Amino acid sequence: MKIVSILCVLTLLFGCSTEPRIDKSFTSRSQSDRIKFIIIHYTFGDQANSLETLTQTDVSSHYLLTDSEKPFFYELVDESRQANHAGLSSWKIYNQLNAASIGIEIVNLGFIDTSEGRAWYPYPQAQTDQLILLLKKLVSRYNINPENILGHNEIAPQRKQDPGPMFPWKKLADAGLISWPDQNRVAEFLPQYQTQLPDIFWFQKKLAQHGYAIPQTGVLDQETRNVLVAFQSRYRQSLFDGNPDAETAAILEVLTASIFLLPVKTEQIFPAVTPVNSQY
Repeated sequence: MKIVSILCVLTLLFGCSTEPRIDKSFTSRSQSDRIKFIIIHYTFGDQANSLETLTQTDVSSHYLLTDSEKPFFYELVDESRQANHAGLSSWKIYNQLNAASIGIEIVNLGFIDTSEGRAWYPYPQAQTDQLILLLKKLVSRYNINPENILGHNEIAPQRKQDPGPMFPWKKLADAGLISWPDQNRVAEFLPQYQTQLPDIFWFQKKLAQHGYAIPQTGVLDQETRNVLVAFQSRYRQSLFDGNPDAETAAILEVLTASIFLLPVKTEQIFPAVTPVNSQY
């Protein structure tokens, strides 16, 4: 009986454990951080509405940057969890970027349509300063590449416009967070493209090489114009009309000169454009 009792105890201790037996003495060298992107948005609303949208609906983000006199961040989703901010999205070989990104929403009204045209709201310097501080921490924490700090309009150019043409991308470049085209090299290429502008297929190929999902049709369709607007809104904010021109070509040439040419996606599905204040 004593032996049976001992066997029962051993069975309880070792045979009926509810935890798996895991050996952690080996580590694979083939691994990386799950977070590879930072996606920047504007909220297209005031602070109260933005908080309600990001906490009480199906839309969320990891951080919300306020527009108060002394801006600060609300942390709405822990970085270890997925926030639903990117929606249907694509960049280079990646799709559905929610799972691999940190989403940052900035309280900004976006734009207002007036009798003189569309007017975009600026980003105060205090907001930009706070954003740069957070971006530097995130970049260091997750080893995020400069080309992977993106606007919502870049990963979803057929349906999004945020963070808009007033977003201070150049200030992020000056802070060492993102890459920026060398203006001297742009000036070198400009005369060439002023003399002879490349065809639409060239623009589509270069934009795809840069990272955008774009049809390769050789036709200046609305989808191509939307991608051009997104590109120009980042790198040439003085004019973002979606037209392929010499300066846009020169900037594209400089930005793609040292990038390995990735396979172009020719079967990308392009959804209909949704209202600009749709957050997801």
